[in-house]
Amino acid sequence: MSHEDRIRWDAVYRQRSQQPFPEPDPFLFDYTPPANPLEGRRALDLAGGQGQNGLWLAQQGYTVDVMDISRLALARGRQEMIARGLRNLNFLPVDLDTVDLEPDRYDLVCVFRYLKRELFPALRACVRPGGRVIYETFNSRYQQIVPAFNPTFLLIPGELPAFFDGWKLLHASDTQHISRLVALKPEC
Repeated sequence: MSHEDRIRWDAVYRQRSQQPFPEPDPFLFDYTPPANPLEGRRALDLAGGQGQNGLWLAQQGYTVDVMDISRLALARGRQEMIARGLRNLNFLPVDLDTVDLEPDRYDLVCVFRYLKRELFPALRACVRPGGRVIYETFNSRYQQIVPAFNPTFLLIPGELPAFFDGWKLLHASDTQHISRLVALKPEC
């Protein structure tokens, strides 16, 4: 991403600023283990936008990093964090083309509606042994709904599990125009 991408995404979130704050993605509910705040469990909401998923994870006991390129989206998420009386979130303006994810940092990583294939090795590495990835994004069938959507940012049905070879798959599906995956990183 670049400065132009930041401007474009800030414009998207500026248009959404008068809409109600979005709800967390329901796919998280079934696959997120509770976290005892005393255990220091960490989560990453990657390309998290306004951070609705990160806020929900924080309410479940995680310390959460929400990363996104849009400063406007992150600012709205920060306001929502304050309104909810939460403190265990960090809203980080990050260009995901140049992000440096620390290895073995997170117990849970969630990614929704974002795809950058080159980021998968770093994404795998940033999960602690025994941690999990919860991933949901559009696949190539989405072009039946939005024909102009850039195919670079669409999964091929069946592609997502290959990025987590050697991990235990708790869920992998391609339904309609959405691909979903939940994978556990091996303990050793």
